[in-house]
Order: sequence, then structure tokens, then C-alpha cells
Amino acid sequence: MIAIVNYGVGNLASVKNMLKKAGYESELVSDAEAIERATKIILPGIGAFDHCMTEFNNSGLREAVTQKTLKDKTPLLGICVGLQMLMENSEEGVEPGLGWIAGKTVKFKKEKLGDLKIPHMGWTSVQIAKKTALTEGLGDQPRFYFVHSYYVQPDDKTDEMLTAHYGYEFTAAVNRDNIYGAQFHPEKSHKYGMKILENFARL
Repeated sequence: MIAIVNYGVGNLASVKNMLKKAGYESELVSDAEAIERATKIILPGIGAFDHCMTEFNNSGLREAVTQKTLKDKTPLLGICVGLQMLMENSEEGVEPGLGWIAGKTVKFKKEKLGDLKIPHMGWTSVQIAKKTALTEGLGDQPRFYFVHSYYVQPDDKTDEMLTAHYGYEFTAAVNRDNIYGAQFHPEKSHKYGMKILENFARL
């Protein structure tokens, strides 16, 4: 069962609908027992980092998700702030991140963007930095829909799965072992987003 973690934050219905379009059923789960039954976990997140971390910490789900991800090695996909939560901390707030991937979340450097605005919003092409099961079948020019002012900086470049360019290169997606994260919104990214979710469902 693909569990979409419902801790009160994120585009839950949109992710569920896109998975259904790809041919996979999923459940919005808000209790630890359901997490324990999961064969895949999706951790969404939208808005401010501290709000997402606080809601997740207070949801009663963090321990179950941690157990499944770190000990049972269940595949997990963090989306948008759900990716940023995988890191150690964020310049956006003071709450510690999960720290499952070494690194931090930083704000776009305005002085390096020229006339480009913050947030970065819209369709942007990505480059594959590391081939994984999630990058299979994306084609030569995959593009995804982004809405964000912050992006992740993994300490280890081998954790970088996809990169994108907005004034300068930044990390668009990560992978370490069974843990994946995407800064873009696959649920809003049409065929490319559907392919990412399909590949994740098939892990």
C-alpha cells in the first residue's frame, strides 16, 4: 500500500489523483498503524518549513515513518517541503529537520538571479545528475513544475539525483538508499510527474 502521510499539510488529494492516473491506488493515512502496513511512503509538504516540521512532529506519525524508512528501508518520497524536511535544517526557520540526508535548505541568492524573481515559479527543465529507478523513462528533456523560494544543498553530491537552473544550478531532487525527494510538484507536472510517481510506485 502506498501511504500518503496526512499530517495536515500538502496537496494530498492531488498526489493521490496523479497516482490513480498512473494506475496505482494509495491511501491518505493519519495513524501509525496504517504507516506500519505501507510498502511505500510519500511525505508531502507545502508552505513554511517550521510549520511543516511542527505539524509532523505533533502528528504522532514521525516515529512510525522513521521506523519504516530508516530501519525497514521502506521507499520514501518527500515532495516540496517534504524534501526539505529530510535535511538537517533550513534557513527558513529554526526547527531541526529530520536529518536523514546530510545537508541544509537555503534561500535563492537574490544577487545571483539578476532579473529573476523569488519565488521560482513555473515549468523548468531538469538534468539527471544520478540515474536511479525514479529517473527511468523520463526522456531527454524532462521538465517539472516548481513553486519555491528555498532549495536543498546536500553535503554529499552523490545524493543529488536531478538538478535544475534558475539563475544558477540548484538541486531539484535527491536520492540516498531508499530515500527520495523532489523539490518540484510531480502531481502538477503532467506526464513527467506521472512518470516519477509511477517509477516510485513500482520500486
